[in-house]
Amino acid sequence: MARTYTPQAPISTGLRGRCPRCGEGHLFKGFLTVAPSCEACGLDYGMFDSGDGPAFFVMSIVGIFVVGLALWMEITYQPPMWVHGLVAGSLSVGLSLLLVRPLKGMLLALQYANKAEQGRFEP
Repeated sequence: MARTYTPQAPISTGLRGRCPRCGEGHLFKGFLTVAPSCEACGLDYGMFDSGDGPAFFVMSIVGIFVVGLALWMEITYQPPMWVHGLVAGSLSVGLSLLLVRPLKGMLLALQYANKAEQGRFEP
């Protein structure tokens, strides 16, 4: 008899890096490596492919924030270029590492919730 699972909220389970079907198992086995399957419910994660989506969203969010901050710093304080490089570089790397895993988890969970598949042409 097949077990039924309560539908999980894809955004919260994805942001926490949990299984999109049961909400208990881990989605990742490393920092960004997707686990082969859920250790709690056995869902095969082989169907998941986020592609470049997480990287695009991270670059967009971090880029807007860092460029806005750099413009504000230049107008307000006019610091030397090395300060801009230090602040922008450290913020870019730090925010990117902070955001990429939760966004990847969220995109994978949304892919599962919406039953997304690769497009095919039918004859």
